[in-house]
Amino acid sequence: MGKEAKTNAMRMLDRQKITYEAITYECTEFTDGLHAAEITGTPVGRTFKTLVTVGRSGQHYVCVIPIAEEIDLKHAASLAGEKTLEMIHVKELLPLTGYVRGGCSPIGMKKAFPVLIDSSAADGGQIYISGGRLGLTLCLKSEDLIRVTGGKLGSIVRA
Repeated sequence: MGKEAKTNAMRMLDRQKITYEAITYECTEFTDGLHAAEITGTPVGRTFKTLVTVGRSGQHYVCVIPIAEEIDLKHAASLAGEKTLEMIHVKELLPLTGYVRGGCSPIGMKKAFPVLIDSSAADGGQIYISGGRLGLTLCLKSEDLIRVTGGKLGSIVRA
């Protein structure tokens, strides 16, 4: 990446000696995951988005699902051991995680939250996630993502 500044996600992967590829693209405002995958040429089926939810208990959960899918909040709540989960408001994202909408990575948030990862991520091979800022995608092994986040696998997308 040359002289470009590393994100918290990249620093955390470096500290854990996890190999990754940083893919950058021109982006100055929120771009949805499908558009970002189109720009970078990453496979849609292996590109995941990060969503932040809050349970009835007040605990926050980070959900990682394929970009073309919608989260099933009932299934995610069940996996989290909560009665219900709801999405946080976008204005809460930056103060809570340190990341902006469209640049939210499940790795390297301000605070470590429980991470729920859709089971399709464990299909093996590479996975593409946000790198922690707009215009940055990280490619790493799916098992490394699960390990570094302490992620819990389960079916959390709508059927």
